[in-house]
Amino acid sequence: QVQLVESGGGSVQAGGSLRLACEASRYIFSTCCMAWFRQAPGKEREGVAAIASDGMLSYADSVKGRFTVSKDNAKNTLHLQMYSLKPEDTAMYYCAADHWGDCRSWLVGMDFWGQGTLVTISS
Repeated sequence: QVQLVESGGGSVQAGGSLRLACEASRYIFSTCCMAWFRQAPGKEREGVAAIASDGMLSYADSVKGRFTVSKDNAKNTLHLQMYSLKPEDTAMYYCAADHWGDCRSWLVGMDFWGQGTLVTISS
């Protein structure tokens, strides 16, 4: 059973920062594409950032320069460091994994999902 467990969400003011974490099994962490998605109230889910098994990174235009996705290999943990947060970043953030390690289809569909962690940014 694949488990992705997110943590690190919370409430901060605009301009602040947060760091999200997603723990995964070693097999998933080392072989899969891993990504962060978010879904704001009343909006569709959108891909935020992805990291392929070879380390290649992908970002949504809306977060480039503000968010950084990374992997802690020693702890099998995916991180999303978020800076300069804006009210429009408010959403439920989900960790996801896909068996295509090169992230070829990360914006189309992912195989495994976490339960999400809520991020709220106040103006």
